Amino acid sequence: MNATTETLIPAGELARDNPVRMPNESAEYRAARTALLAEEIELRRHLERVAAQRRALPPGGAVTGDYRFQGEDGRETDLAGLFGDKQTLVAYRYMFGPQRERPCPMCTNLLDAWEGNADDIDQRASLVVIARSPIDKLMAWKRERGWKALRLYSDLNGAYSRDYFAVEPSGAENGGINVFTRRDGTVRHFWSDEMTAADPGQDQRGAPDPAPLWMVLDTTPEGRGADWYPKLNYEA
Repeated sequence: MNATTETLIPAGELARDNPVRMPNESAEYRAARTALLAEEIELRRHLERVAAQRRALPPGGAVTGDYRFQGEDGRETDLAGLFGDKQTLVAYRYMFGPQRERPCPMCTNLLDAWEGNADDIDQRASLVVIARSPIDKLMAWKRERGWKALRLYSDLNGAYSRDYFAVEPSGAENGGINVFTRRDGTVRHFWSDEMTAADPGQDQRGAPDPAPLWMVLDTTPEGRGADWYPKLNYEA
């Protein structure tokens, strides 16, 4: 039985009964931490409700475009070929178009983290990274970054990038995730991140945020910061 169907103990009650106490904490700290814990429990439950609602989406649009990709072995394939032996494809839109000398630092930071989990994700879904730069350029960057598990593909004709929000008519690029399914011989779009607007004082971002960087910084008193962003390197 999951959290969407069973009768749940109120979050405030669970937080109140939490036995954890930290050395030398004050009564004021514990009261505030208990109130926060109740909110964290509610957030966890809300995330599960959102995930369940996402899984229950009706079938998305069939994939019919002429999408051509080149892989690291030099061979060309269509979108169906990116699935391998999996029923689901997770395709990251990498902001690394041919006009860029270096890719987007934010995308790269996320993919650095995903590199460590790519083999795990590939146990359940095919994970690929798609960019518009030529495959030789992508491979040179992959070697420089030290990635081993991530699989990179070049969008050869740009049709996929145009249709699935990787590039706008203006030429501006969008990083993010597209998920596709293959059921009964038909490839369909399943879900994409569509957070196109930001709340006041916040960057445009999805929920939950797929980048571990921000999750960790959110646990600190300094938080994410108002104008700090990751770099491709910190040698300078």
